[in-house]
Amino acid sequence: MTAATGNLAVLLEGFFTRRLMQQRQASAHTIASYRDTFRLFLRFAQKRLKVAPSALALEQLDAPLIAAFLADLEHERGVGARSRNLRQSAIRSFFQYAAFESPGHAGLIQRVLAIPSKRCTRKQVCHLTREEVDALLAAPDRTTWSGRRDHVLLLLAVQTGLRLSEITGLRATDIRLGTGAHVHVLGKGRKERCTPLAKQTQAVLRSWMSSDLGPEPAILFPSARGSRLSADGVQYLVAKHVATAARACPSLTRKRVTPHVLRHTTAMELLQAGVGDRDVAWPRIAGDHSDLPRCRSDVEGACAGQGGASQCAGQALSAGGQVDGVSQRALNRWHAVIGLPVLPAVAVCAGGGHAGGPRRTVHEGS
Repeated sequence: MTAATGNLAVLLEGFFTRRLMQQRQASAHTIASYRDTFRLFLRFAQKRLKVAPSALALEQLDAPLIAAFLADLEHERGVGARSRNLRQSAIRSFFQYAAFESPGHAGLIQRVLAIPSKRCTRKQVCHLTREEVDALLAAPDRTTWSGRRDHVLLLLAVQTGLRLSEITGLRATDIRLGTGAHVHVLGKGRKERCTPLAKQTQAVLRSWMSSDLGPEPAILFPSARGSRLSADGVQYLVAKHVATAARACPSLTRKRVTPHVLRHTTAMELLQAGVGDRDVAWPRIAGDHSDLPRCRSDVEGACAGQGGASQCAGQALSAGGQVDGVSQRALNRWHAVIGLPVLPAVAVCAGGGHAGGPRRTVHEGS
């Protein structure tokens, strides 16, 4: 066994550069999460072992040290079981990589990988009522630049249901106004989405982009220094405006409002508007969900590249009065939510739309 096989610095460098970046092509968010995990772990190891991170060896990172680190996260830093498991998954991924690079430490690696994840209760995610949403949107002081920015950010978050990382990463070029107005994002899992924009959101965005952003803006919602807003920054401004809105809407004091709650509010408003699981699949709408309702992503997929939601459905209806599995009723309900006109009845081919096949007319409400 060479010295490099047990050298932690060499293994960590190979893990981040070769395994994550080159082989797996992990996203920037994944790499940043793993980086933060090892920052915390190396600080803990230095404090516990009295050894500088650059001098650590793989054999010093045994299962008891890993277990003590995970316990320290919960007891000293106050993280929950889910955050603890997230940190553990990064360490497990590294040791799985080390198993091939340093087979002489197979026993140690096996014991580390045998540390179980902690089971946790999935709490129901709350959502805001329309009165609470209106109070929150009215909270920012729109006489100031930062207040106008926060108002546009909150309105866009509530209307589109974008994730926090998607909102902070938006650029001015991702916004399309006018006919078929939408916002384009590259979200979790490298999935591209084009989400239609309501008329109110279009008007607010148009005013923000024309009056408050620079001539060549890079970030749609910049910080006071012109850089990208951090996740902590968005959570802070949401909490600040929730506290202000609670004076006019006391029910907000009983809810823990986070950026993800705004995303969940979008899903619940769509459900209350009638776009539900009778038309399209809607996984885990009442609790923790890994994606927005399928109805929106399906409609967006059907409309992408065809000039907007108001045009594509009437042009691309296929067998059974559907666009890629989305019924015309679901499309019209989604149009009602975002302020687009109801689609007229159209003629479609039955039996898969084969040439010469029988035709029937699909009317609104079918």
